[in-house]
Amino acid sequence: MTRERVGYPRPLILAALAVVAACDTTSGPEIPEMIGDGVAYGIWTPGPHDTCTQAVHDSYFAVGPDGLRYPTWHPPVDPGGCASGHEHGRDPSGSDLFDEVGPIPFGYANQHLPASGFGAVRNEDHVGHKVEWENDMEMRIGDGGGAALAVRCDVLVKMHQGTHSPDAFTNNMHEVAYHLRCSDGTGFSATLLTPIGEGGELISGCDRERHLQAGVPTPPNSPDGGGQRAIPDAACVAEHVLASGEGTPRFDQALRESWEIHAELRTSDGRRLVAFNPYFQVLDPSRYYDPAAEGSLARPIDLCYEGVAVGRDRCEGLPAEPVPWDDPRSPFKGVRRFVDINGNTVRNTDGPNVWYTDPLGRNARTEPFPGSVRQWVGRRNNEGLDLHGPVIGRSRDYDAPGVHAPG
Repeated sequence: MTRERVGYPRPLILAALAVVAACDTTSGPEIPEMIGDGVAYGIWTPGPHDTCTQAVHDSYFAVGPDGLRYPTWHPPVDPGGCASGHEHGRDPSGSDLFDEVGPIPFGYANQHLPASGFGAVRNEDHVGHKVEWENDMEMRIGDGGGAALAVRCDVLVKMHQGTHSPDAFTNNMHEVAYHLRCSDGTGFSATLLTPIGEGGELISGCDRERHLQAGVPTPPNSPDGGGQRAIPDAACVAEHVLASGEGTPRFDQALRESWEIHAELRTSDGRRLVAFNPYFQVLDPSRYYDPAAEGSLARPIDLCYEGVAVGRDRCEGLPAEPVPWDDPRSPFKGVRRFVDINGNTVRNTDGPNVWYTDPLGRNARTEPFPGSVRQWVGRRNNEGLDLHGPVIGRSRDYDAPGVHAPG
């Protein structure tokens, strides 16, 4: 049953609520003792458009299973009235899973990558963490045609999906936290760095046949992963915006990003415990790939002042004097997003519920080890059912006063 929420409590109460990101549902959430700060905590500082102090911003935190303090979801406008200038998507306290999994620690998998023996560090910026959720989703079985079994699920997801910087041009490793509980017993909580496509390579956002070599993978030892990062490029802009002539520029076709994940948790002998493949979509990124631009980074807002798009579509209502790309007035700031939930597979009939993997979701064992990340997997085997979810968040826009693409 969906429960009405009123949003997060004030920041200091969050410290008491800080819980494990993947908990055992039979015993309820654990409250670890805070022993220090994770690398991701305290890295945000206010810019010229932001009115919140760092202290106000940092008062929103969660304690991870490792006892370290991490940043977590916070409102873009604090109850005290100040604006942080960025948003993290939908308030997770409205999810039916929130009482179980608690605030999501941003950067938990990144924190443990060096100790796991990966050989490189991967630290992500703060503003790219985005939350989405849905209660009581009706899932599809197989092709969805006339299925006799009705399955409903709650899902709460967090993806690091920065759409303002050149990071994703070459970096294919991004943190995802994915919590799912279904009426048929399918359920898991997974937190990992998942490689999306190949490092150093993009797929054109408007032509999936066009592969773009953006540079050297970062980090250089990034593994290839399933899925792909479809990011708009200059050819997309030329086709759908600059070539529109007297017609309306088609920014949605030109600028759509789709980060298509194929993530897994696997045991040390290679057995797959969990597989899931959500697609994270953005319709208004503040960047596109242009190898002719400095750093290959071009800004959609500049198109509004190049003649063909002036005063039309996204550019309507902008002042005559050019608006900087990181100005709150820009219509391109990554706030229009949605998620395709897609397939969810669990193979863990005999348990246990709690597993420990490396930060990439591999080498799952029943006991913790250096650099391990705690995961929770339901005792269930739904292989062959092809349990698929719907699109969530399609009509949501997370813009708010003061929000802007981070400079």
